[in-house]
Amino acid sequence: MVAASGDDIGGLWIAPDANTVLVSTGELAVADHPAMLVTPALGSCIGLALWDGFHRRGGLAHIMLPSPADTRMKGRSDRFASVAVERLIGLITSGVFASRLVAKIAGGAAMFGAETAEETIGARNLAEVKRQLAIARIPVIAEDTGGKHARTMELYLDTGLVIVRSYRYGIREL
Repeated sequence: MVAASGDDIGGLWIAPDANTVLVSTGELAVADHPAMLVTPALGSCIGLALWDGFHRRGGLAHIMLPSPADTRMKGRSDRFASVAVERLIGLITSGVFASRLVAKIAGGAAMFGAETAEETIGARNLAEVKRQLAIARIPVIAEDTGGKHARTMELYLDTGLVIVRSYRYGIREL
């Protein structure tokens, strides 16, 4: 199990066992079965799960913004779709067999009332993640995106199953 970035945050979100890898906001992680990757609190952020079924290996990214041009804050480049997608692919595949990967996406909600559907940060995040995946020729095989609600995303590396949980809509399997 390899955490690609992040800090040990402890507290309420601490991993309940050694096989659970927490991916916090703006971070990404890669692991092998029997691990499970989880990222909480996806509002306008995008949770991107990439999975290689042959090796039962995958990664999860909690993407906050489309690109570094969208903020003046420096650091934590993994929070940007324009950086995180390519980095996650590289960490999972070590440069070979990226064609085995499939993607599942959650999040991209319109969390702020004044946003219009075309202008939301969630919609912009989703568009950039999909653009980066198209460049890498990785298919998006399932998604739970949009709306006005937050989600938690779990990736099970034995089967590639993604569970999306939301307070408003319950549990959905992708």
